[in-house]
This record gives sequence, structure tokens and C-alpha cells, in this order.
Amino acid sequence: MKKNLLLGFMVVFCALSLSQTAMAQCVQGPDGKYVSLNGGDCINTIVTAVPFLRIVSDARSGAMGDVGIAISPDANAIHFNASKLVFSEEEGAIAASYSPWLQALGLNDVYLAYLTGYKKLDENQAITAGLRYFSLGNIQYTDVNGENLNEGRPNEFEVAVGYSRRLAENFSAGITGKFIYSNLAAGQQLEGGEVIEAGLAGAADISFTYQNEIDLGATDSDLTVGLAISNIGSKITYTKSLDRDFLPANLGLGAAWTLNLDEYNTLTFATDINKLLVPSPCLGGAAECDLDNNQKTDYKEQSSIAAAFQSFGDAPNGFEEEMRELMFSFGMEYWYDQQFAVRAGYFSEHATKGGRKFLTVGVGLKYNIFGLNFSYLVPTTNQRNPLDNTLRFSLLFDFNEFDQ
Repeated sequence: MKKNLLLGFMVVFCALSLSQTAMAQCVQGPDGKYVSLNGGDCINTIVTAVPFLRIVSDARSGAMGDVGIAISPDANAIHFNASKLVFSEEEGAIAASYSPWLQALGLNDVYLAYLTGYKKLDENQAITAGLRYFSLGNIQYTDVNGENLNEGRPNEFEVAVGYSRRLAENFSAGITGKFIYSNLAAGQQLEGGEVIEAGLAGAADISFTYQNEIDLGATDSDLTVGLAISNIGSKITYTKSLDRDFLPANLGLGAAWTLNLDEYNTLTFATDINKLLVPSPCLGGAAECDLDNNQKTDYKEQSSIAAAFQSFGDAPNGFEEEMRELMFSFGMEYWYDQQFAVRAGYFSEHATKGGRKFLTVGVGLKYNIFGLNFSYLVPTTNQRNPLDNTLRFSLLFDFNEFDQ
């Protein structure tokens, strides 16, 4: 499907200018806090490059409100928390996921595909790998006068390799390395003549998992807690400019409580809390946002590591705004005889930080070596989501069945 160059450039650069739009719509009140022009809360969405790294493509987690840090490990664990793979009951598995993107707009060539797998080396070690590919479809590029130039197929991908190890009976750690490639409009020229290039970056994830049994008398249960710091790495640029943009570094904390009701019935309740380790956009003028007077916003000049630490206390409106940057996921999963699953979940993000709120539902089937998961996203606000009313699916292939 052809799309105008202006749309293509919006995909590439619009996200990078959202913070400036937010600044123009906010003013400083008598108490020193920033408010919108109508006196309400000031919208101050955190902006990053390559946001596809944070998209949940796994249909199992996608059906549970995007939780995934502490739920039972499977082949998609590398996206959320690689460290939990050493607690897997299976020796290895692979998974393939497909998520249509912007399907509600009639686009059929924009999608996210994800291929992952893992193998336990022994009871204390596991390795994992994943390939994430995001296609933005076919775009007809035009010049500033609207004249057709050439066509392109912008795309992005991530290659990840991870290792996890049990450090104690109930505690494990994992590390994942990533190579990121983002080709949104390579070869095209900006109005000033600067040539757009493909963006390249490297990143790493660090994760930890604690798992233990909880005695409830007649009912056995397991509690899992996970911590994951993801996408910590270099910044990325699409031109030869020295200005670089942040990756979507993230801190996630998750917990899952699984009740083994009887021989056939299992029920899990899970929750994740996530926060981007990226600076909050500055809402003031040059006097507040460019202290060194070099015509560059100070927060954009920070290194990735410095920005991650400062992201806990840099919100223009203080602690109240910092708390608004938390994203919450809640999910539940019911299994019958480990062959049929029903799932539901809810995701919530504050209105001033993106405003995403949605319900999710899904089912899972497992038979012999194959597993199949489906999820469906139901919007609950007027805030549009690229996955609104979209059916996603994941296919899993379990190596463990060959040994039976």
C-alpha cells in the first residue's frame, strides 16, 4: 500500500518533536508547576527512538494486559526477563509470533514478526536468542512539492542473544545483548539537503528472578518475582548530526502468583510495573532547558547511563509527575490440564504520559509438541492504539515432548 512521503517522515521524525509540541501547550503556574493552557494537567509524553523494541508481540502476554516479567517461562521470555528460563520445566522451545499493525486503518503490509527460542544447558544454565522484525509497509516518497520520487519499504529489526544462570536454589540472573537496525527513510533527503541514513545501535538487558513455593495448606502455590532493566545502550541517529536520540530503556518489576488448585486446574494472577529510564522532556524556555546556551536542550545531551539514573527525579512537576510515568499491567491465566488456557488482562498508562488504556483477552491451546496462543485487544478510551480490535497469535514448538 502506498503512503505519502509526509506520512513516512511523520513516522520517522514526528515522535522526536512531540516533546516540543507539549512544551508549546504548557505554561508555568503561580506555584511553579506547569499546566496546560486551560489549567488542566500538562501533557508531557516521554519520547524515544525505535519504540518497536517495547511492543509486546507474544500473544500469551498480549492477552494478559502485557504482563510477562514473572509469568512462567516460555520461548518468549527473552523479551521480558531472560533470567527466568533456568526455572523452565522444558529443556527448550521455539516460538513464532505475528502482530498486524494499524489494521483498523486498512493497512495490510505493516506488521511485527518475532522469532525466539531457548535451550537449557543444564539445571543451572540456559541460552536464548530472538529476532524481531517490524515492517512499515511500502511508502511512496515525494519531495516538498508533492512530486513523486521513489518507493521504499522502511523496516526495523533487533537481533538478541541471552544467557541466564541460577545463582541460588530460588534465584537467577540473566543478561541479553542486542543489535538494533532501523531503516525508516534511508537515502532520502531532508529539506536542508541532509541525507537520512539507517540508524544503528547496541543495547543490553539485565534481569533477575526469585521463585519460591508458598504453603496454603490444601492448595500448593508458587510466587515468582522478577526485575528487568532493558534496552540500556547507545543512542541512535538517522543523520550525520551529532544529536542522538534515546533508546526505550526501561525498568520493570513483576510478580506472579500461581495457584495449583488441583491436578487439572491452575490459576495465575500477575502484575507488571514499568518505567522508562529516559529523561522527561523539559517544559521551560531556554533559560531552564538550555543552561549552557549551546542551542541544544540539555536533557537530550545526557548519556544513556546518566539519563537512566536521572530519570527518577527529572520530571518538571516533581514527584507527582514521576509517579505518572509508571505503567501498570494486570493479568490472569487459567489452565485446564495444561492443555487449554483462558486469559484476560488490563493495561493502564496516565493520560499525560501517553494515555493508553485497554482490556485484553485470549486463549491458548497445547497439544503434544505444539502450542497456539491468541489474543485480542479491546480499547477502553478514545485514545487510538495501533492494535485496536486486532487478533494476534503465537505458535510454540516444545522440544521436551521428543524425550517422552
